[in-house]
Amino acid sequence: MSLLSPGNRRDFLSAGMKLTAAGTLLSAGMSRSAQAAATCQPANASRVDATHYLLRNVRLEEAFIRKQDVITATRTGLYDVEVNAGNIAAVHPAGVSLNLPAWDAAGYLLLPATRDMHIHLDKTFYGEGWRAPLPRHSVIDMIYQEEQILPELVPTSEIRAEKLIGLLQSKGSSSARSHCNIDPVSKLKGLEHLQQAITNHRDDFHAEIVAFPQHGLLRSNVEGMMREAMKMGANYVGGLDPTNVDGAMEKSLDTMFSIALDFAAPIDIHLHETEPHGVAAIRYMLKTVRDNPQLKGKVTISHAFALGTLQGNELAAMIEELKEQQFSIATTVPIGRVIMPLPQLRAAGVPVWSGTDTIADHWQPFGSGSMLEKANVYSQLYRGPDEYSLSRALGIATNEVLPLNSHGEQQWPKAQDHATMMLVNASCSAEAVAHIAPVMATFYNGKQTFGGLAKM
Repeated sequence: MSLLSPGNRRDFLSAGMKLTAAGTLLSAGMSRSAQAAATCQPANASRVDATHYLLRNVRLEEAFIRKQDVITATRTGLYDVEVNAGNIAAVHPAGVSLNLPAWDAAGYLLLPATRDMHIHLDKTFYGEGWRAPLPRHSVIDMIYQEEQILPELVPTSEIRAEKLIGLLQSKGSSSARSHCNIDPVSKLKGLEHLQQAITNHRDDFHAEIVAFPQHGLLRSNVEGMMREAMKMGANYVGGLDPTNVDGAMEKSLDTMFSIALDFAAPIDIHLHETEPHGVAAIRYMLKTVRDNPQLKGKVTISHAFALGTLQGNELAAMIEELKEQQFSIATTVPIGRVIMPLPQLRAAGVPVWSGTDTIADHWQPFGSGSMLEKANVYSQLYRGPDEYSLSRALGIATNEVLPLNSHGEQQWPKAQDHATMMLVNASCSAEAVAHIAPVMATFYNGKQTFGGLAKM
């Protein structure tokens, strides 16, 4: 049964379009949240330039506030956070006396940095002026379009990828899993450029690469090229709709799994298919993992729209099997006719990760780069407007790293946690999700990668 009636879905779609319009990228290449953060920076703002330092006046969550056993708010307090060699060294009471370089967090809320777990850094229009996609009819039609566009994009893909990394940092993200085309047009050149862009940011951003046969693993005959990509250092073996694109479900999946087994590599496959063969593909992948236990815990299904076609006992059984074989789901939190069972997956313990997919390219122009926005859409779509639900929604943006556990006990940050975090202009996680709070500063292993703070 759908969580939204047709009328409610239309209402939500309308609200979603307003949200998207509010997050549209400026042609100058700076996001609105980045602009908002910039206008709030003090006149003497600077980047943290030390390896052992204090962030003073940091707002941290302490506990949930309950009224008659109902969580109604979140209690926070101000602290001084000591960072050393990339880690949280200690969390001190505000005003601690320590002879260390210090920057003023101005009461902003400290949260775990977000992670974009499904994006295409290698092919984007981002960084140039406005450019809408052409009309679309099918995935195959989009592939034909891409074959014409790639020769234009590939030569400048390194600089475009770096600009996109900068956008993600401005939205609070410190890491990404990027799919990279392995196709007959761009061949391995796009991979080379993406690897160089990531290398250029090895000290301030973490990214893994999925070798992705965007034009079909079998359809474009790129098995050999995929193997070369793995030899070059791609981290994941990708795949694409084995029936609708490759036209041979078992052969396509067997080829993908064969590459993964040969390179002892994990898998991240795009599966958009909602027809019965989409469900059949998931079942075939589950069987393959059962038959090859070394693959357990190493398969991510991106999109997995077929799960949205299941109900009742059939859905429950599928979720249980996904949990047993330790599959994960990467989602863009889609708005449309198929409502994904994301809350059920999370409740069962199946990892659900969010991603922006594309920011601005020939597939779609709606991305903002904000994982907080994905958590916001999740809360709206699955009717979670209360304090507790909003705070839990943050987990799909942070790979379930949350300041408070489900009982309201403080669990982050702790000493020795990586200082990979963001300061946002919000009073608590719930408000940060509900209002898509502006990101004021982003840190990767203690290094400030975005924003400015007043040095004290």
